[in-house]
This record gives sequence, C-alpha cells and structure tokens, in this order.
Amino acid sequence: MPKRVDHQERRTQIAEALIQVAGRRGLHAVGMRDVAAEAGVSLRLVQYYFQTKEKLLFYGLQHLTDRFTARVGARLAAAGPNPGPRATTEALLLASLPTDAESRTFHLLYSSYSILSVTDEALAAQPFIDNPDAAENALTGLLEQARASGTANPGIDARTEAISLLAMTATMGTSILVGQRTPESAVAVLRHHLDRIFDNDRTSPHT
Repeated sequence: MPKRVDHQERRTQIAEALIQVAGRRGLHAVGMRDVAAEAGVSLRLVQYYFQTKEKLLFYGLQHLTDRFTARVGARLAAAGPNPGPRATTEALLLASLPTDAESRTFHLLYSSYSILSVTDEALAAQPFIDNPDAAENALTGLLEQARASGTANPGIDARTEAISLLAMTATMGTSILVGQRTPESAVAVLRHHLDRIFDNDRTSPHT
C-alpha cells in the first residue's frame, strides 16, 4: 500500500529549506531549484506545491512568522505565569532583534522580503503580511494597560510609543546585522527606552 503523503508536512519541509538557504545566500539569490536541493526533493515537487517563486516566498514568510510567534511564546513562558505588560513588551521586542542564528534569519528574511516587494510586481501583488498593524496594535494595548494600572508613565501616548519602539527595534536589528553595534548594546538601548516608559514599574525582569 503506498505511503500516505502529509501535504502540510511537505510544504513545511520546503519552507524550512527556503529559510535555510535564504539565510545563507540572501532571499534575492534563492531560486526554486536551490530550495529543492536544500530540501532533498525534486524541482517538480516544489513547483507542485508552490507554482511560482513568489508563492513560495510568501509561504516561507508566513512560516517564519509562525516560528517568531513561538519564539515570543517561549520568552513569555520563561517570564512566569503572569508576566505583565513590561515583560510582555520586552519579550515581543527582544525576540525580533537578531541576537542569535534564529532571530538573525528572521530579521534578514523579513527585511529582504519587504524590500523586494517594493520593486517586484509579483511580490507586491501579494499581501506582505495578513495583518500589518498586528504588532503595533498589540504593543499599543500593552502600553495602555500599563498606563491604566499605574506601571507606566501616565503622560505617554501609547500608540506613538508603540510605533517608536517597533521602528527603533527594526533599525537596531539592521545595525546588528551589518556590524554597526553588538546585540548587547542594542538590548541596552531598548531597555533604556522601556525604563523611560515603564518608570513606575518596579517588577522589571532585568532589575
């Protein structure tokens, strides 16, 4: 009896191969043949599941986002059963800084995809991410919660601070990738700004 194929498992295998080879060579230099070789499958099989390179890249980005979500969850679990707004905010932001191989790949590929989509019509025709404001909304909610509970500076504008934190984290992530600063110095800068926002919170995980 022929073995039953798990199509989701196969798609995940191919997406993982994309992430691995793109992490080494850059997203712009990766073709479907490269991904097939990395996954140990035929080019025809990759084309069966992902008819175009653009569809493969988009699926790979979604898979990478799922891995990022799991990474944040692990950080929150390590913070305890009730981490609170400060620890949750820190977990979200620190998870996206390229401080190890996993997060470096996430930042590199995520940034590369967004840049490629500016000039590639096929990529631009696809949604970059399902909910582009999800991270901003999540951080805004956390800061509003902290302000209401008295653990954050009462004068902050939650939305503006959330936008600023996300932009700063993205920029510092790139500066780590190009060797401008170390991961440790970037984390210190990020925590400096969090200390300013959460100036009433005496339960910071790193104090």
